[in-house]
Amino acid sequence: MTIEYAIIAGGCFWCTEAVFKDVIGVETVESGYTGGKNANPTYEQVCSGETGHAEAIRIGFDADKLKYGDLLDISFATHDPTQLNRQGNDIGTQYRSAIFPANEQQKQEAEAAIARAQADLAEPVVTTIEPLGAWYPAENYHQDYWDGAGQRNGYCLAVIPPKLQKLRKSFAKRSKTLQDQ
Repeated sequence: MTIEYAIIAGGCFWCTEAVFKDVIGVETVESGYTGGKNANPTYEQVCSGETGHAEAIRIGFDADKLKYGDLLDISFATHDPTQLNRQGNDIGTQYRSAIFPANEQQKQEAEAAIARAQADLAEPVVTTIEPLGAWYPAENYHQDYWDGAGQRNGYCLAVIPPKLQKLRKSFAKRSKTLQDQ
């Protein structure tokens, strides 16, 4: 097993984390912050929009089972990459659509994934490709949120199930839930 990492942002990290935890080949998903100027930011600081960080996820995936480009395609299918600095009611640069490649190969794959997504969309894709900077894990209560408190959170109940439906409709062979049935 070869574990590689992808860092992506596409709105609230609770929502993106829930999607990728259901993807075959994904070994770990950690919510956190990246792309900003403050060291060790807190959730409250990031939510203020003043730090420049994005709510993001760090995905550890088995590169023998899943390709980096596949992760990006899933991301584009499960969030709206045409919304600038927002996803639904979450507004601010901390909710931007962004990819943080770890190397030149990931950067090239990110460019190709954006082109694939754009070919399927009428509106322009605004997803940015940003330099990979420091990664700061979010506070513990944000980790595995959907599996715990998220299932009682009205916001999550409104946003996450439609994202999971998109995953399971467009990537049925990649869904752990569908393969377990």
